[in-house]
Amino acid sequence: MKYACLALCAAMAAAAADPAAPTPPMGWNSWDSYGTSVTEAEVKANAAYMAAKLKVHGWQYVVVDIQWSDPLAKPHGYRPNAELAMDENGRLIPAANRFPSGFKALADSIHAQGLKFGIHIMRGIPRRAVAANLPVFGSKARAADIADTGSTCRWNTDMYGIDMSKPGAQDYYDSILKLYAGWGVDYIKCDDIAQPFHGEEIAALHRAIVKTGRPIVLSLSPGPADLAKADFYAANANLWRISGDFWDLWRDLRRSFDLLEKWSPLVKPGGWPDADMLPLGRIGIRAERGNDRPTRFTRDEQRTLINLWCIARSPLMFGGDLPSNDAFTESLLTNDEVLAANQKGTDARKLSQEGDAVVWTSKVGGAMYYAVFNVGEQAREIALPAGALRNLWEKKTVSGTVTLAPHASAMFAAGR
Repeated sequence: MKYACLALCAAMAAAAADPAAPTPPMGWNSWDSYGTSVTEAEVKANAAYMAAKLKVHGWQYVVVDIQWSDPLAKPHGYRPNAELAMDENGRLIPAANRFPSGFKALADSIHAQGLKFGIHIMRGIPRRAVAANLPVFGSKARAADIADTGSTCRWNTDMYGIDMSKPGAQDYYDSILKLYAGWGVDYIKCDDIAQPFHGEEIAALHRAIVKTGRPIVLSLSPGPADLAKADFYAANANLWRISGDFWDLWRDLRRSFDLLEKWSPLVKPGGWPDADMLPLGRIGIRAERGNDRPTRFTRDEQRTLINLWCIARSPLMFGGDLPSNDAFTESLLTNDEVLAANQKGTDARKLSQEGDAVVWTSKVGGAMYYAVFNVGEQAREIALPAGALRNLWEKKTVSGTVTLAPHASAMFAAGR
């Protein structure tokens, strides 16, 4: 009976998933720049930049990542046993010193700019709520009745898992989604739930979202997700991480080629294998990993990252501090022809690989797109498909071959 609910969840998801994420979500997430410690002012500054410069190109989500309930959050990791802010029903609320307006007002201000608001949550129920045995909103159960104190996160001490066999367990997930929907949340990134796999709690979270009647995007972390569970993820969520945490290192980017190829046959509207965030621009300001820095990716590697995520139709979540962007970083986010591969492509797949030369293809409207990559350590001349092609970065027509530096790439369209 462990997954007896899953068939019902799949049926419910079929009606709910596609409206929430018909195309890969595009947005900003605070994690790569601010770790656990982002403030309301910083979120508003990034939202204002997005509204002014990126919204017209399809960017829309503004996501506050982990531990927004911790009034004493710090860079470079998590505070163990943090005294997180919560209400009388054990539901986490934003720390007042960091988000003085609260999330309802913050969401309203983001919505007023034509954008959407998202938050990160951890699987389960706060340990502080269990210790106090707080009542579950809308239920006869109390926190200690439903908590599975043996189910904990390996890298964070905030929560206990929930035993979904207990009366009142679903009520708790329903209660937090009722709260989030009331705030105006459009996107939820739930952590410690995809790997290790916690299917019953994924299904419970999905049921709670459906009950709100609000088209909330559900993102599952961390990765790598299990390919064998692809149908389950797609039935209960909109995107799921297929990698571990992705940072500004070539080895991480090189590994992503293989991961995205493996998942590419399963990409479909409403269900997006997620290669993780884009650590571009200025990152590490108060992050978990590294110090305040420009991305360590070279310019060639940055363009390769964008080309690969776009042709493979991974969600696009920018991690840098948007107001700090230079002209080159902004150019990566505003090339509408390249972004069209991400938002409008079909049948995206790896077409060929000869040594270090990798070619992906996708159909975009009436055009065929080709993303050409040199993943090796030496410059390489690569033959292009026959005919005239438009170079979508250089904005010119080419044919024959292209010479790419190590780790460099190009994207072309035929028939435009």
